[in-house]
Amino acid sequence: MAGWAYSIFDTVIGRCGIAWSAAGIVGVQLPQAREIETRKRLFKHFPEARETRAPANVERAIEGIAALLRGQSADFSGVTLDMNGIPAFSQRVYRITREIGRGATLTYNEIAVKLGASGAVHAVSQAIGRNPFVIIIPCHRVLEKGGYADQISPYGGIISKRRLLSIEGTPLPSTRTLFDVLLPVAPPRLSG
Repeated sequence: MAGWAYSIFDTVIGRCGIAWSAAGIVGVQLPQAREIETRKRLFKHFPEARETRAPANVERAIEGIAALLRGQSADFSGVTLDMNGIPAFSQRVYRITREIGRGATLTYNEIAVKLGASGAVHAVSQAIGRNPFVIIIPCHRVLEKGGYADQISPYGGIISKRRLLSIEGTPLPSTRTLFDVLLPVAPPRLSG
């Protein structure tokens, strides 16, 4: 799509990227290990974007992202997102996710129930996994059943959900051990 633009900006966790169209923000990229990698990830998703100065809507988002990553509160309610090309189901998931406040979390299942589609847990996790609006739509606040903090979307860079929740001061969810992965059911009891 012609007309995309982007900007790279500083945060306490590294250089982030943000891309937009005339209709609103189309994506946020959290930092990779090096800025050049952050730029490459941004270009992968928005190949025709050109670097330019951010308009007011985007500048509000940048300020909010930087504040949140410093551990401060951020209000993204006035930030306009361009959801052209995003499936309707994903848009519904993002609306619910956008309402999750700082310090709170939901599971994929809880979002599916809120959508009235309790059997759609997998579809919810896929939508969250493709969230191009990381931080603005706080996918890091959506956890696996059991409260496990899994990977953030492809736009997440090197930062994890666990780290983002920690920065926000949210009580950390459970940590899975190797045994949780290898033994998803309780081991048999030994008699003796």
